[in-house]
Amino acid sequence: MTETVSGLPTAEQLRAVQKPLKDRYKEDPATALVTSSATARLAEDGIAAVVDGTGGQVRAGLHPVAGGDGSEACSADILLEAVAACAGVTLRSVATAMGVTVRSGEVRATGTWDARGTLGTDREAPVGLTDVVLEIDLDSDADERTTARLLEMTERYCVIAQTLRTPPSLTVRPPEGD
Repeated sequence: MTETVSGLPTAEQLRAVQKPLKDRYKEDPATALVTSSATARLAEDGIAAVVDGTGGQVRAGLHPVAGGDGSEACSADILLEAVAACAGVTLRSVATAMGVTVRSGEVRATGTWDARGTLGTDREAPVGLTDVVLEIDLDSDADERTTARLLEMTERYCVIAQTLRTPPSLTVRPPEGD
């Protein structure tokens, strides 16, 4: 993809890259199905797991409210990082397609969870995040109406946000063939 001077593709450049993909997916929907995966290896030392990601290794451990010392990533924080990153990339893509100049921006994801649930001290307390809020602060050339549309489209097309909104089925099992 050829980039503009600012390092961002133009709407036309983005469309040119995406058009053959969109055409192929319309012609053969099966080619649009993507299987993503991640593997966590149990750490040999401590209550932790290590994930090799495209950005390097992440060592996840207990949050301080669950007995950790705060030196390792908390899985809830990793999930919030994923939704913030996804929303940021989606926003940049949608803004480009809409022809909106975004000079700078920040996506903040916050979530709440009850440590009593994960520690099993209260069977009525939920386990996991019970709410997630994305706050998007932009410096752009868009008017209020266009900004509202940009945020609406960002929410609609953000894979992680939509996954949280409508959770997929989840199965925990040993590997097939074992």
